[in-house]
Amino acid sequence: MNSVTSIQPEVSSSTKRQAAARLRRAVRQNPAFSGAGIAERVFARVFSGLVYAQIWEDPDIDMEALAIEPGNRIVAIASGGCNALSYLLADPAVVEAVDLNRTHVAFNRLKLAALASLPDYDSFFRFYGGDGCSKNTDLYRLHIRPQLHPETRAYWEGRRLSGRRRISIFSRGLYRHGLLGLFIGAGHRAARLYGVNPRELLAARNAEEQRAFFDKSLAPLFDKKLIRWVTGRKSSLYGLGIPPQQYDALATAGDGMASILRERLEKLACDFPLSENYFAWQAFGRRYDEAGPLPPYLQRANFEAVRTRASRLTVTNASFGEFLSCKPDASVDRFVLLDAQDWMTDGQLHDMWQEITRTAAPGARVIFRTAAAGSILIGRLTASLLDRWEYREEESRRLHARDRSSIYGGFHLYVFKG
Repeated sequence: MNSVTSIQPEVSSSTKRQAAARLRRAVRQNPAFSGAGIAERVFARVFSGLVYAQIWEDPDIDMEALAIEPGNRIVAIASGGCNALSYLLADPAVVEAVDLNRTHVAFNRLKLAALASLPDYDSFFRFYGGDGCSKNTDLYRLHIRPQLHPETRAYWEGRRLSGRRRISIFSRGLYRHGLLGLFIGAGHRAARLYGVNPRELLAARNAEEQRAFFDKSLAPLFDKKLIRWVTGRKSSLYGLGIPPQQYDALATAGDGMASILRERLEKLACDFPLSENYFAWQAFGRRYDEAGPLPPYLQRANFEAVRTRASRLTVTNASFGEFLSCKPDASVDRFVLLDAQDWMTDGQLHDMWQEITRTAAPGARVIFRTAAAGSILIGRLTASLLDRWEYREEESRRLHARDRSSIYGGFHLYVFKG
């Protein structure tokens, strides 16, 4: 069994104040006391806690686009860590995960410690895949806790406003917590107000029954005045981790936010077999089932490979550009930006892509997602910078159509020309 000290990265020297300042710089673009500035401040506060217990980007699509080769060096935004861990199955030399959110850093370091210290797959699945089990408290106390760095341990044993320790979410249904988990729960409660139970979709036996349930029960919800009013408020989508800037980008993608969300939910509910789409199980069932679809890192057949290679994954509290600025030229083979660019000003975008281009090894690949359909780089990066990259537009469209998470408007792949 690996020792956790081999996989536990050194804790960033950044203080809580410095980490908070990074997040503010990433999110805030308007005067503090303007309407937009106040919205940005509220989002920054909300986003500082656990947002994604599960990452909502399809790792199978990621890995197909990245074409990871043994020995590749990957830098990725961490989020919930599901995809960064899944990349280990492709045998890269290193995966360096970075995140502005200190809670996500603590979440991923706990996951690494669990991989190294829990006795077997069944205990790991109970901790990260189950629907909440009181035994998870014992698993933490007996196996994981002794291996954690003091800062990470202090975070998880700290108390929430409710008085409960943060670690208790693993005994009370992990995926019901975090900002996204609360958002999905609110969506379920809103549906039940109109007599609809979203869980019933999971009883569908085929694509036709999935479609019938969506058309009869889910689609009409988006015509309700209350739903349209609520989704028309920028703050309503903070639970999806969507800041005000990204809301504005998403709003350009269709006829009102309710219609956009209806379209995305339709893809999630109807376009993929339930036996293959664990995102649908989370959205409609709020859980995983070991007998059902699972993220690659959480599948029994992949457990030993992920655990053996977990020492190759590190987690750092930093912005993407800040992290790259400390790396040598031509030292990174694959870059994973998630949807972070939707938040950025032109200056932030340009500075980050300068670092990406400087650190890109020959043939390097970059992937990212956007709220709207088009690539966010076109018309915003200088031609001299963008011309060094080949946009695989058709391939990106094909991959986007197969992305099971279904919540984004576009998937984008760029390949370094040199």
